[in-house]
Amino acid sequence: MKLVSFDAFRTLRLPETNYIKPELFFTQLARVREADWVLFPEYWQVNPVVFALKRRIFPSLASYLLGHNKIEMTRAFMSVAPEHVPWTLMGPNDPVSAEHLWQQMALPFVAKIPKSSMGEGVFLIENRADWQHYLGLTPSLYVQEFLPIDRDLRIVWVGDRVLGGFWRRQSEQGFYNNLSRGGQIDNSPLPAAALALVQRLATALEIDHAGFDIAMVDGYPFVLEFNRLFGNRGLGSINNDIPGVILDYLQRRIDCDNPDDDPLRPTPIWPLAV
Repeated sequence: MKLVSFDAFRTLRLPETNYIKPELFFTQLARVREADWVLFPEYWQVNPVVFALKRRIFPSLASYLLGHNKIEMTRAFMSVAPEHVPWTLMGPNDPVSAEHLWQQMALPFVAKIPKSSMGEGVFLIENRADWQHYLGLTPSLYVQEFLPIDRDLRIVWVGDRVLGGFWRRQSEQGFYNNLSRGGQIDNSPLPAAALALVQRLATALEIDHAGFDIAMVDGYPFVLEFNRLFGNRGLGSINNDIPGVILDYLQRRIDCDNPDDDPLRPTPIWPLAV
């Protein structure tokens, strides 16, 4: 396979991978055109790579388009598994919508800035002052019911399978479970229901590289979001497995691409392996 990468850190251990600095993209178009796979392009590169140069990308196009915005992500989740999505309301940030959402949500509730990660842009709304503060920070409104949890799960999906994951216990300051906001790693067993939900969502939405955040309420899984570029903290030995899993997945995808096949054939669904 001819591999071109635009992320040296995430492809450091992939053999025979040609790294190109993202800012040199338009001077290296010939190398990109020759690639079997373009790995970890920056978001601004996705359209020219996929639609102009007709190259395969990893992570998948769906991983980029859905992972870029919590609103788009949640709409996709609600289309695939609505019973596993916390009650969520979205709208433009205008006075009418803001008042409507405020009246609809019981306190406390969670508000998020649609394009944010690592726990940034997530707010616990307990009163009108909290709400007004959030309204001054976000371009669009995204509010969600507050789930009675003190931990959640980060489950890592690469290629077509779950690699593993861990629990994230709430930080000492409360509310936040993200490791970047003080959450603590807990390596207790992963619930089968959470693993099954991740497989269902990732397979249906054609996501092939993500860290899914799952909340368990009385044994029932709710999907919160996924991060296309997940951190490596808490993954332990899983980090060593990722390069080989990516290579195997990419090769199998190429092997399945037969130009004599029907171009509208369904994408193969691979079995779950934990």
